[in-house]
Amino acid sequence: MKKVYPNAAVALDGLLFEGMMIAAGGFGLCGIPELLIAAIREAGTKGLTVASNNAGVDGFGLGQLLETRQVKKMISSYVGENAEFMRQYLSGELELEFNPQGTLAERMRAGGAGIPGFYTATGVGTVIAEGKDVKTFDGKDYILERGIVADLAIVKAWKADPSGNLVFRKTARNFNVPAATCGKTCVVEVEEIVPLGSLDPDTIHLPGIYVHRIIQGQHEKRIEQRTVRKKE
Repeated sequence: MKKVYPNAAVALDGLLFEGMMIAAGGFGLCGIPELLIAAIREAGTKGLTVASNNAGVDGFGLGQLLETRQVKKMISSYVGENAEFMRQYLSGELELEFNPQGTLAERMRAGGAGIPGFYTATGVGTVIAEGKDVKTFDGKDYILERGIVADLAIVKAWKADPSGNLVFRKTARNFNVPAATCGKTCVVEVEEIVPLGSLDPDTIHLPGIYVHRIIQGQHEKRIEQRTVRKKE
C-alpha cells in the first residue's frame, strides 16, 4: 500500500466531509499537525467536531479553523490560550465538551483499542459527571466515559518510514499517539521520511498499521509563550 503523498491537500483528498469528527494530536503548539490543519482550512470543510487537548492559539494551529468558523464543537481539556475560542464559546457560537486531560487521552486510547467506554473516578461529584452513568466499585463511585472514534486523525511525528512506522520527538508524543489510533483514517505529517528498515524497532512509538497516509514538510515550530528572566 502506497502511504506517502506529495502534500497535505492531496493526502486529505476524499477524506473530508461536512459534520465529520477529527481527532488532532498536539499540546499547545507542540507537535501539532500544522500543515494538515492549514489544508483543512483551505478545503473549507465546515461543521467539524474536533477532539484535541486545546485549540492552538489565535491565528495558528486549530485557531485557524475557529477563525473561519469551520468548527462546530470542540472536545478539549484546556482552552486558555485562544481569545477567539473564548469569544465564540461565550457568545454561544461554539459547542464545548470539557474533559479532564487524562480522561480525554484515555477516551482516544480506548476508542483506538476498540473499547466503547470505561469507568473513572475523575470528575465524580462535579459538572463533568452530569448526565453520565455512575457505578460503584469497592465502595467508590465511578462515571462512564465513552471512547472516541473519529472519522479522521491528524497527527505530527518526527520521523516515519514508508510503511508508516512513527517516531515522535520528546514531548511531541503528547496526544499524538492516542489521537492516531482512534481515527478511522490516520494522516500524518513528519519532518523526515527515512528508508524502510532504517528505524530501530525499539525506537518506534507507533506502528505503521495505524497510519494510512504520510506527508513530509517544513514546520514553523512556533513558541507558544516566551518567558524570560529580567536582566539583573
